[in-house]
Amino acid sequence: MFDPASPTRRIIQGILPRMTSSTALASVPAAPAARARLQSIAPYLWMLSGCFSIAWTSQFAHILRDTCDWRVVALARGSLAFVFAFTLARMCGATLVFWKPGALWLRGCASSASLLCTFYALAQLPTSEVLTLTNTFPIWVAFLSWPLLRVRPSLSVWLAAACGVLGVALIQSPHFEAGSKATHAVVLSLTAALTSAIAMLGLHRLKGVDSWAIVTHYSGLATAFVLLSWAIGGVPDLAPLSDATTLLLLLGVGVTATIGQVCVTRAFTAGQPARVSVVGLMQIVFALGLDLVFEGPTFHLVTLAGIALVLAPTAWMMAGKAKS
Repeated sequence: MFDPASPTRRIIQGILPRMTSSTALASVPAAPAARARLQSIAPYLWMLSGCFSIAWTSQFAHILRDTCDWRVVALARGSLAFVFAFTLARMCGATLVFWKPGALWLRGCASSASLLCTFYALAQLPTSEVLTLTNTFPIWVAFLSWPLLRVRPSLSVWLAAACGVLGVALIQSPHFEAGSKATHAVVLSLTAALTSAIAMLGLHRLKGVDSWAIVTHYSGLATAFVLLSWAIGGVPDLAPLSDATTLLLLLGVGVTATIGQVCVTRAFTAGQPARVSVVGLMQIVFALGLDLVFEGPTFHLVTLAGIALVLAPTAWMMAGKAKS
């Protein structure tokens, strides 16, 4: 046994408390470090959740193509999202806006036009093809920046656009014999991408406006746009609304659209927009999976090649913007 007064015993007694305290201090930052790691990946998890919800919204709209007019589906998308967004905005204490700023109307009108084009296309084409075409908006943003922001597109943008055009041609090729509606759907999908790009440029000018106020304003304006299409093109057949399955699918459109908007808003609020946008392309992957589940393996190889040609330059441009 050690003598309590021995030098060795005194050395051991001096070392042990320091070892114990240092071990305790080392364990203290473990929880904050874990929270920091979670916060760093949270924007991407929000974006993945948003992409999954948006893919379901589009798939529900595509399923309803044979039983319900696409304008009824679009109305469900706009009106239900407006009710949910307005309710959540009031619960969160967000300050709602209407007339000003003017960029809010630019964003809302452009997004509403994009909604009409997208839902028409979803009634004619598979979900994955529509989402691929509508996600070409980064290329449109680059080109619109030339006349609006005096930023001339670089050589890489021209190459990405050329690759995207080739991809669109490949996606369209299986539909050449399907009639004019499929061709119109492709054109309107690209128009939706163009109007989405305009909405993105308008959104950039809305700093200081609560995100819930923006979503509520857009959803209300989109509802008005859909009702205007009813006034111009005639009231669609509302008989399918007596079917419980149709009502559940329409409810699914509104709920998943709202969840998608919430998740995407949280993602862009918490993370770097350029990097989060790259993850946003996952909605095409989710849409492909849903198409396989609901439609079966009916893809043409040329269609998959076209999707890759559209997806690759878009992801390349977004990744380059994230690095810069």
